[in-house]
Amino acid sequence: MKIQACSKLLFLGDSITDAERVRPVGEGLFNPMGKGYVNVVTGLLGACCPELNIRVVNMGCSGDNVRNLKARWQTDVADLKPDWLVIMIGVNDVWRQFDMPLITEQHVYIDEYETTLDELAGTGKKLAGGGLVLMTPHYIEPNRNDAMRATMDKYGEVVKRIAAKHDAVFVDVQAAFDQVLKCCNPNALAWDRVHPNITGHTIIAKAFLDAVGFDW
Repeated sequence: MKIQACSKLLFLGDSITDAERVRPVGEGLFNPMGKGYVNVVTGLLGACCPELNIRVVNMGCSGDNVRNLKARWQTDVADLKPDWLVIMIGVNDVWRQFDMPLITEQHVYIDEYETTLDELAGTGKKLAGGGLVLMTPHYIEPNRNDAMRATMDKYGEVVKRIAAKHDAVFVDVQAAFDQVLKCCNPNALAWDRVHPNITGHTIIAKAFLDAVGFDW
């Protein structure tokens, strides 16, 4: 596996990463990782690779976009000194364009998204001695002609380009959902096509672990 023994693995993102984690820092006692994919990853690492002693920290924050990540970078990333940094962001950057179309100041269009994520990836690569993982945002909708799905795909392509530029591990979360959507309806994975149930969160966790070379 790419993640080395005794690494501090920090997850950064929006509500999908947050998943009701504890505050101020998502680690410690009493289900600190929340109810989402970070919790699934933590459980599998601890159960299957106990000898690696990987320390997981969840710093997801519900409602965040790339602007918010940049604003809290010092306290939520730099000050915590991770060895590996995982970033999954973009759902709200896209979603606000569709569910709040008139409140344009909350829209993060693709040029700003790319510039900001590129800056954070470059900083994160230098900060995290072990490595950087970039994960695409997703919309759990199989119709690629759907307007929000089509836009989300474009933001996912941005993540792929930035991952290649910074030699980061790339996780195509959308592709992982698409594979499962061949067999089920989106409602079986997320009531709003964004916030996954436990099956959806496990799909994300599996995609992440596959990308970092987890030995199943």
